[in-house]
Amino acid sequence: MKRGIVWFKTDLRLHDNETLVRAIDQCDEIIPVYCFDESHFKITEFGQRKTGNFRAKFLLESLADLDNNLRKLGSGLIVVTGKPEHELLKLVQKFKAQKVFCKKEVSFEEKQTQLLVEKELWKAKCELETYSTSTLYHAQDLPFALKDIPDIFTNFRKRIEKESSIREIFLKPNTIKSPTIEKVCLPDLKQLGLDNVTTDNRAAINFIGGETEGCKRLNVYLFNTKSISTYKQTRNGMIGENYSTKFSAWLALGCLSPREIFFELKKYEAQYSANESTYWLEFELLWRDYFRFMMKKYPDKFFMLNGIKNKETERQPHNSNLFEKWKNGETDSDFINANMIELKLTGFMSNRGRQNVASYLCHNLKLDWRYGAAYFEEQLIDYDACSNWGNWAYIAGVGNDPREKRIFNIEKQANDYDGDKAYRNLWLKNKPNS
Repeated sequence: MKRGIVWFKTDLRLHDNETLVRAIDQCDEIIPVYCFDESHFKITEFGQRKTGNFRAKFLLESLADLDNNLRKLGSGLIVVTGKPEHELLKLVQKFKAQKVFCKKEVSFEEKQTQLLVEKELWKAKCELETYSTSTLYHAQDLPFALKDIPDIFTNFRKRIEKESSIREIFLKPNTIKSPTIEKVCLPDLKQLGLDNVTTDNRAAINFIGGETEGCKRLNVYLFNTKSISTYKQTRNGMIGENYSTKFSAWLALGCLSPREIFFELKKYEAQYSANESTYWLEFELLWRDYFRFMMKKYPDKFFMLNGIKNKETERQPHNSNLFEKWKNGETDSDFINANMIELKLTGFMSNRGRQNVASYLCHNLKLDWRYGAAYFEEQLIDYDACSNWGNWAYIAGVGNDPREKRIFNIEKQANDYDGDKAYRNLWLKNKPNS
């Protein structure tokens, strides 16, 4: 009997999951596995937790949902904790698996882990097979080699839209054959060294992890509320559930597939008509792709102070006092403070807010931008390594921004996007009501 292990990581879904489909095609039985990588719960060199309370809660919900959906098809999820290279080897030996299937990684640390796993598996004569499952456009369909990807997004976008096409999705399996898999045993936040999460009733949206909730959100935003038809006009909003798609958290853990979003969008356009707002969602998904492909081009440079441009930045030695004031919403700017308090209490912040607080840290406080990126890594429910570090490098002036220096006028931004101070009043004047 041929057995394969499907190693789930940030692809926690059954729809449009090539890794899962290929494993089922090649094996008599598959064993779905998730490993809590102990390195994901350490303190980073920047003094932040690598995974914070909000994202860990969302992850646990996503795993419970994945297990539930797998069991409906005759399978289930095995959850282990430790170093993936050791834990997967143990499972390969236990189940006598000939192959491990997983999504292909692009960012530096994840690639290093993947290499360690591959090295250990070879000891058991077990092969590691990887598939690209995270992008709208497949890497093999790009009109240029990875080393030649333009460093300016507009040049990338124009060629992609003209010369590339989006592959069809992989259908969810009807059934999965697995050996008997015992009831899943998920850790709680305390066991992961984290604190329980309190829901703040001012939060823009109540994020609940999992493919089921992700698909529900997709349907609500497109077909129930038709909010997509005004997305371009509302996307810079800061209060409420539907000013933006809020798909990012489910995309980050792979509970939603970007291609699934794209094809649902096409159904919407066929039914209700296309406009610049529906196109803008494609545009945003393409930005997401871009940072993933850039991370492949520059594997570790997005994590370095001088970035992909190897450019010196104007900064002072790290000032932990200033940094803590920024983190806790205690700066001289009420607009920055409101955004940082929202992030601290909910694990989320609008795109407009993210750009402003990043610019403030980099250019007003002149702090090392990587500390800000690391804090976002800890706090954000929708943290994605490529988008997070790519966007921070962009704002810091050491990434893909073609302009020499992009500094936000925080006061003007506050007047433009929160002229009536409704957002600032929400987070600065109203007491939390949890």
